[in-house]
Amino acid sequence: MMKILNSRKLIIAITACTVITFTGCKLPSVAQRAENKEVPAAYAGTTADTLNSAKLKWKEYFTDPNLVALIEEALKNNQELNITLQEIEISRNEVRARKGEYLPFAGIRAGAGVDKVARYTNIGAMEATTDIRPGVEMPEPLQDYSLGLYANWEVDIWKKLRNAKKAALSRYLSSVEGRNFMVTNIIAEIANSYYELLALDNQLAIVQQNIGIQANAYEIVKLQKEAARVNELAVKRFEAQVLNTKSLEFTIQQQITETENRINFLTGRFPQHVERSAVLITDIVPQTVQAGIPAQLLENRPDIRQAEMDLAAAKLDVKVARARFYPSLGISGGVGFGAFDPSFLFRSPESLLYSLAGDIAAPLINRNSIKAAYSTAGAKQMQAVYNYERTLLNAYIEVTNQLAMISNMQKAYNLKSQQVDALNQSIDISNNLFRSARADYMEVLMTQRDALESKFDLIEAKLKQMNASVNIYRALGGGWN
Repeated sequence: MMKILNSRKLIIAITACTVITFTGCKLPSVAQRAENKEVPAAYAGTTADTLNSAKLKWKEYFTDPNLVALIEEALKNNQELNITLQEIEISRNEVRARKGEYLPFAGIRAGAGVDKVARYTNIGAMEATTDIRPGVEMPEPLQDYSLGLYANWEVDIWKKLRNAKKAALSRYLSSVEGRNFMVTNIIAEIANSYYELLALDNQLAIVQQNIGIQANAYEIVKLQKEAARVNELAVKRFEAQVLNTKSLEFTIQQQITETENRINFLTGRFPQHVERSAVLITDIVPQTVQAGIPAQLLENRPDIRQAEMDLAAAKLDVKVARARFYPSLGISGGVGFGAFDPSFLFRSPESLLYSLAGDIAAPLINRNSIKAAYSTAGAKQMQAVYNYERTLLNAYIEVTNQLAMISNMQKAYNLKSQQVDALNQSIDISNNLFRSARADYMEVLMTQRDALESKFDLIEAKLKQMNASVNIYRALGGGWN
């Protein structure tokens, strides 16, 4: 008899080892490679200086009190940002759920039931001949009452559950970085829209000023026509110029309305007037920007850190998928009391019951679904690698573009300033020559039109310069901290 038992144990052990060997050795291969974190030592045209404007708080970088108030309101009320905060809460709950999976599940269980079996069956015959104790008859039908504790636990041998929890934690951190990146973008979008609003205000003031100048010139031309110094064509051309400038006024007013409402949407409020400074945008001096070194992007840019967390989660997902090929060990047990009569329920040891069981299971045949999940996890890990490298490259290019924009727009603005000064002088000259009949009306009209366009171009150059100042702060990763 002992030989038979030993043989059975040996067969079981051999079978278990065979299953483990079979499932553990024949794993499909998946493509994997490490991400490339290499970046140039410095940005083009700069020196390797670690001073970085991204370290500044956004309230230190943007000093206009009206702009600061708008950003504060947006960070409080922006609906998209609030949606992202709920996604963070969802990710946090996922971490809690994954953490609970590799801990034992325990609970309390109570039950009551009734069972009537046929008399002429093996169970019925045994119940009929069973003596509980002298003077106690077997109830008919037989009742059943139970109360006890139970527990189930999957032993995390291959760290499948712990790696799943770590992956959930990485995705939670990724969602936090996603929120930080959104904060950075909202700040930049509010600032860009605010400066655009100032530029439109300045353009509107220039148009209204030019309407007065052109209307005055129109009146002079009408008087000259009466004096037979010009013909009707000159009068109509001046009139058309005044009407065109007046129509431009309404176009700018529409742009102001749309820009205000864009800011209102970002701040989570219904359309209303946006408080802003009355200062000329051409008088605003952009912040001096310190770009630091490209390696600092890995720390400062939330989108790069988000891609890094997503990559870490994808790597852990591969480990989780691989662990599904291996055997899983489960342990279950329970202890409590059971009886057919409530008065006997807590009589020990007669009513005491307990159980303890362990089981091991491993996939042996038809593992296609597990292989597919493993291959999918590997492909997603490669996607995460490429996404990380793409995000890092994009961040570097964004900084490089904005640094070039700051330099080029400063040069363009200086030249536009000189052009505006020259055309302002030419307006006075052309008017004087026209009054003395030494220039025709077309020269006056062309000079006025060129002067108006040059003033608009000057404001546009200044706006691009301010936008570059905002965008370089965002590109460096400033604002979220």
